[in-house]
Amino acid sequence: MNEPKLHSLQVNGITMRVAEQGSGPLVLFCHGWPESWYSWKHQMAAAAKAGWRAVAPDMRGYGGTDAPADVDQYSLLHLVGDMVDLVQALGEREAVVVGHDWGAPVAWHCALLRPDLFRAVAGMSVPYTPPARIDLLTAMEKIGIHDFYMQYFQARGVAEAEFERDIDATVRRIQFSSSGDAPERASFGRVDFDKGFLAGTVDPEVLPPWLTEADLAWYAGEFRRAGFRGGLNWYRNLRRNRELLMPWRGCPIRQPSMFIAGSRDGVMKFPASRKQIDAFATTLPGLRGCHILEGAGHWIQRERAQQVNELLVEFLKGL
Repeated sequence: MNEPKLHSLQVNGITMRVAEQGSGPLVLFCHGWPESWYSWKHQMAAAAKAGWRAVAPDMRGYGGTDAPADVDQYSLLHLVGDMVDLVQALGEREAVVVGHDWGAPVAWHCALLRPDLFRAVAGMSVPYTPPARIDLLTAMEKIGIHDFYMQYFQARGVAEAEFERDIDATVRRIQFSSSGDAPERASFGRVDFDKGFLAGTVDPEVLPPWLTEADLAWYAGEFRRAGFRGGLNWYRNLRRNRELLMPWRGCPIRQPSMFIAGSRDGVMKFPASRKQIDAFATTLPGLRGCHILEGAGHWIQRERAQQVNELLVEFLKGL
């Protein structure tokens, strides 16, 4: 199988770099924070081999894709709009959309807002929840939480300065510490603002098999190119996303869907995650599988590449 080919397209008013592999019906892969199209290389190869046109962009603010200066250019409507226009820029009329981490809410909302265009959806790590009356930041404040990492990310320039001080160490620490190979953390996501996000992470002495020096070099190179500001701006739209998505409050996704996560993924420790998964019968009536892979952490599509590939190809073949 040939390696993915990289090229750039004009999409929704920005220049977007995309990786493409294979031919056939279109499947889009949306990465999360802090990642790259490269995170999907295993799934792209598997989908291409199974007869699909696999396309993974650098999402808005990342890598070889433009990073608009204004924070308000990173709302979920902008991110979904990018995927809508990307389908059209690729000359296609419909797509299956797959997302991980922040890419999962993008994928879920692609399916929610444009069911005519996105005929099926798979989300990894972050469960689907319909647009709600209250946003996550406000919900945490109401229960007295003021040290969550998403709150730390709100102040412009603070996390950027911390992460860009030593990009190699930042990438290595975040990738390892959120994986199933890292020591269990009792308070996942809590940050001492005076010490910074990375103080709660681990710098591994030995890399796990799924994470190579070449992988780390790729990610570090991308963040040297683009910085961390674009990806962090996604978090700075959490309150605004609630306002923009209120017309769809409580709406289910009816297309065929699938969810995959690791049992040791920190997101599974969020108070709402179990309730969101338990509600799938109502919120995802087209659900064709909910898979929690034992021992895996946050980077599910890399930590358990073969298992995820098998589940994904089975899902795609069943459409």
